[in-house]
Formats: sequence, structure tokens, C-alpha cells
Amino acid sequence: MAEANRLSLHVPEPEVRPGDTPDFSRVVIPKAGSVERPPVDVDPREIRDLAYSIIRVLNRDGEAVGPWAGTLTDDEVMEGLRHMMTLRAFDARMQTAQRQGKTSFYMQHMGEEAVSCAFRKALEPGDMNFPTYRQAGLLIAGGYPMVEMMNQIYSNEADPLKGRQLPIMYSSKEHGFFSISGNLGTQFIQAVGWAMASAIKNDTKIAAGWIGDGSTAESDFHAALVFASTYRAPVVLNIVNNQWAISTFQGIARGGSGTFAARGHGFGIPALRVDGNDYLAVHAVAKWAVERARKNLGPTLVEYVTYRVGAHSTSDDPSAYRPKTESDVWPLGDPVIRLKNHLIKRGLWSDDRHKQTEAEILDTVIAAQKEAEKHGTLHSGGKPSTRDMFEGVYETMPPHLRRQRQKAGV
Repeated sequence: MAEANRLSLHVPEPEVRPGDTPDFSRVVIPKAGSVERPPVDVDPREIRDLAYSIIRVLNRDGEAVGPWAGTLTDDEVMEGLRHMMTLRAFDARMQTAQRQGKTSFYMQHMGEEAVSCAFRKALEPGDMNFPTYRQAGLLIAGGYPMVEMMNQIYSNEADPLKGRQLPIMYSSKEHGFFSISGNLGTQFIQAVGWAMASAIKNDTKIAAGWIGDGSTAESDFHAALVFASTYRAPVVLNIVNNQWAISTFQGIARGGSGTFAARGHGFGIPALRVDGNDYLAVHAVAKWAVERARKNLGPTLVEYVTYRVGAHSTSDDPSAYRPKTESDVWPLGDPVIRLKNHLIKRGLWSDDRHKQTEAEILDTVIAAQKEAEKHGTLHSGGKPSTRDMFEGVYETMPPHLRRQRQKAGV
């Protein structure tokens, strides 16, 4: 065979490795306020460019500018800052608890707080999220008790899930938070199915599916887009692009599409990219997509451009696959600091007030932790009863399980 005819395989590689100088020059960031805000009933073909840009509201000076600004009141913005600060404080305490052996596992949200906290405020009671393991902000911003979250993390006697789920895999129907699946990608097609069922019943509730950039390589991601497009399901399909899967950079899953949002084009789904570290932009885009679903105009695919500052989980060491200082030069900054600076610019906040609020939130989180630990932790205190293995699964318990329960004496 002639040398010129030999084939070669392309294997994407990250621009930098551990020990190299971090480089985000490839991330093209448009000027805040420069991206159009189309009507919710726009033909997806008319906004193809939004899948390649980044919708931003907060500029470098902390001002909210452009057509996507103004979807929240001052009080709602301050509440949003508190939600993100609460999630960050919660994360820090639970990360430490894992290192102390009080729980077996934890996953932080550092740098991604705006995505779930802002999105939650665009929903209505009864809407259902099908989340991944990094959307606890949906619960924090939705008023779910932190004590209950901690009970689940500790798998103690008050764990609402009776020790049946891995720590941080929460579930609350009342708060629109479907049970988290450890199998990557399954929740995306489940969200579409739930939304289709809502439409079949002529209900008013919509669904939101969540997936990470790495998990878009799963087949369920593509199946979800097929069904959502074909049946115009009332669903918002969210891709959180935090640049890294557990040890693989985004280029492996993204392939040659350029952006994750662009994958919506092949299915006729309107696709947008948004600055995931801009609370105001996230809320504005979420509100647009939710309104589209609510008006029976079909699905929307949203890519949140953000960065995972911490490890993938307490079982991961990111220094093995990316530069240690990479998060320091992420060009879209810190979502908490950016919203704080915006409020200071508006004269609604101050550094002193921020420090005071941090202290107050930390006190609240510590109080919740003490309350949860009264019910036990991983290696001490109360545990779920063995009988809970048999309860709440079948309406009528099968004979073989009844015999097992009797043999166990529970």
C-alpha cells in the first residue's frame, strides 16, 4: 500500500497537561449584552448562531446590560446570591465531613453554583427536574431543608431515602427533584418521557433534563433529542459544560460539532449557549426556554459554559489530568463574586454586608449539620432499619421477599 493512502485515527487531546501553563484562548467570549434575545416562538433555523455564541448579561464592570437583562427584581437577585453562598458553604462542610469519615462520598459544585440556583427560580411548583449529581442548587434555591440533605449524605436513621442511595443522590417529588441515577445519561430521556406524559394529560407542568458534557456521549442523550424533537415535548434540556468529565476533557465527548449546543441543530431544536457563571444570564435563558415549553412550543437545548473548580468527587484527583492553576485563569470568573460585584455596583450590597452574610449562612449550615448528626453519621449513631429494604418497593410484597423478611426477623 502506498504511504499516501494509509489512514490515521484522530484522537482529540487537551491543549495543556499537568505542569503546563493554563490556556483558555480557544474560548471566544462575546461582549456582554451583544447577543440578541429572540421571541420565544422563533423558528429554530433563525437562531442557529446562538449555539455558537455565549449569552452574557454581566459585563466586566458588574453592570447588567443587553436584551437579556432585567428578568429579576433587586430582592430576587440578592436572594440568588444568598442561595449560591449557601450552596458553597454547604459544600465546604460536607466535603470536610467526608474527609472526617462521616460519609463515604461527596461531590462539590464549586464554580457551578449559578447554573442550578438561577434555573430553579424560573420554574413553577409541580415542574420536574431530572438532575445529575451536581444540581443540589435546585434544592437549595427551592427551599428543601438542608438537614434532610445532610441526613441523606450521612445515610443515618433520618435519611429520607432509607440508605438506598449513594450520598448526594437526593430525591424529592414535592420539590420537583427526580431521583438521581448513577447511570450516566438515563435521566435525559426520562425527562423527555415525563414531559410527554404531562402533554398527553393536557397538564401545565414541564420537565427539565440535566446532563454533563461528558455524558452527552451516551446514547440516551441522542434518543432524548429524537423524542423531544419529534413530539415537541415541553422540556428544557440542559447541558452543563464544565470543561471536564471525571478525567477526560470536553473534546472527547464534543467531537467535531464545535459546541455541545450545536447538536440540537440536527434535531430542529432551538439551541443556545449561556455564560454559566453569570447568574442573571442563566436565569434569563432559563426563563426563555421555560416559557417556550409552557406555551407548547417544544423543547430547547441549553449549554451552560462553566468550569468545575474542584475535583470531580472526593474519589478524584484532578491534578493528575489538568494544571493545578487552571481554575484561577478561567475567563468567566467566579459566579458568587460576579453577582456580589453587581450588587455592590448597584448600591445594594457591600463587602461588609457580604462578610456578615457569609457568617450568618455558615452558622445556619453548621446548625443544620449538628441537627443531622444527632441522627447519626456513617460510622456512628442511628442507621436505617433493615426492614426498610423490604418496604416501599412493591404494593404487594412477593412471597420470596416475605419469606426473606421473616427469616431476617424484621
